[in-house]
Amino acid sequence: MAVCARLCGVGPARGCRRRGAAREQRRGAADSEPDTDTDPEEAGGGGVTEDEEAAERIEGGRPLPPSVEAGPAGRAPLSLLELPPELLVQIFGSLPGTDLPSLARVCTTFRRILRTDTIWRRRCREEYGVCENLRKLEITGVSCRDVYAKLLHRYRHILGLWQPDIGPYGGLLNVVVDGLFIIGWMYLPPHDPHVDDPMRFKPLFRIHLMERKCATVECMYGHKGPHNGHIQIVKKDEFSTKCNQTDHHRMSGGRQEEFRTWLREEWGRTLEDIFHEHMQELILMKFIYTSQYDNCLTYRRIYLPPSSPDDLIQPGLFKGTYGSHGLEIVMLSFHGKKAKGTKITGDPNIPAGQQTVEIDLAHPLQLPDIENLHDFSELSRIVLEVQEQVRREEQEHEQQQQQEEEHSQQAASQPASPLGGEGAEGEETAAGAEGTTQDKAPASQPFVLPMGVISRNEDYPRTCRICFYGTGLIAGHGFTSPERTPGVFVLFDDDRFGFIWLELKSFSLYSRIKVSFQNAQAPSREAFDEMLKNIQSLAT
Repeated sequence: MAVCARLCGVGPARGCRRRGAAREQRRGAADSEPDTDTDPEEAGGGGVTEDEEAAERIEGGRPLPPSVEAGPAGRAPLSLLELPPELLVQIFGSLPGTDLPSLARVCTTFRRILRTDTIWRRRCREEYGVCENLRKLEITGVSCRDVYAKLLHRYRHILGLWQPDIGPYGGLLNVVVDGLFIIGWMYLPPHDPHVDDPMRFKPLFRIHLMERKCATVECMYGHKGPHNGHIQIVKKDEFSTKCNQTDHHRMSGGRQEEFRTWLREEWGRTLEDIFHEHMQELILMKFIYTSQYDNCLTYRRIYLPPSSPDDLIQPGLFKGTYGSHGLEIVMLSFHGKKAKGTKITGDPNIPAGQQTVEIDLAHPLQLPDIENLHDFSELSRIVLEVQEQVRREEQEHEQQQQQEEEHSQQAASQPASPLGGEGAEGEETAAGAEGTTQDKAPASQPFVLPMGVISRNEDYPRTCRICFYGTGLIAGHGFTSPERTPGVFVLFDDDRFGFIWLELKSFSLYSRIKVSFQNAQAPSREAFDEMLKNIQSLAT
């Protein structure tokens, strides 16, 4: 702000200007009126003056009088105040909208220039991607500054990806700017078992500017159209929604009609089409549980996993098959020599937020030939051998750590000695060995599920790139007696992978969610790891 004050010729640097004319001094004093409001909604205000009339001529495309286009006596301008208003509009429009309130506090002239809608139209477009013809707003009496300050800027903290707190089931909410609306879209997996189909989505709420006073929040749940709702931003990474008219969620046919409608939307079938009794119980349980959250929900922010050139494939969100539980959303992320699959949606056995699979990238598996691959016992033998190898390596690593701790304690009481590069060499060798193993892996190899392994989707790829040893999390109902059991991670291509659960003799197929989510990148690797830890602790 001090820099702006010096440029416009007011404040501490006023004495540095030319002192020749008292008229210039009086003008500087008049323009030094402070403005203490820092809200973008207040950036630009005051009565109609010559400066504002000039700004309006800019907006309407009318030429400015020659007196506004040059400094006094035809010399080069010495301050921003002497620049033509249309140039100030261009300069101010290139600044972030959050900086404009501070700029408006410099002087009344800046504040008046900031009333020009061209500035705020540009900020709406560049910061929030609003490509609508904002000139149409003039019909409703709403300005671009109103849209920016009362809608986009006010609700900017809820843009991005969120996980609703719906017990073990979770979910995926994407809040986006859609034209002159902010809409919360709930993303749903395709109907089981069509894992390669695109995601489905439905609106849960929307926010828009009906009049100049404030934005309107509407609940979109139910089948009776938009109705009154409320949003409370608890903190930066958490907000809640509340419906003020829950009668709009009810159907005239009662709970039975609501259940049949929900079943068609959620599963794409009727209860009579589902012959598995256990699956019927799980579906009914989910309907009863989730319908309790139709009036109030809390959401917590989630980030997309950061990527690295060394990653096996591009990390991101996938939809996968989970037996009688149907399709669920899993986030695949890479952490050095480990890859993790974290549930974004879950079920009563393994709730959302838990780490469903973990892949050991340091232990690739060489599958038997296609004839022996049909034999489940042969695959099981290979996996259990690697499991025993991993167990021995972990024990050796623990013993080595204990020895290093003892050695460091002894060395603390002795003079320091030069350190060798053995540790760095070891890491380089291990990394080199891993790279060599992956380089030697064939581009593709035949793949078929062993006899006895159950798959919800028989249309899985018949070739794969590479396989790794991994573990999968299984548990009883209510997440009782959880344990990690051995399995096989199968990479098919850049967008599909699978996991064979040896303990369950079942196969899960995962397919990438091909949606470009905005405002979902983690600010840092540490922020992403902290997010993973938080959603897992909440699930536990």
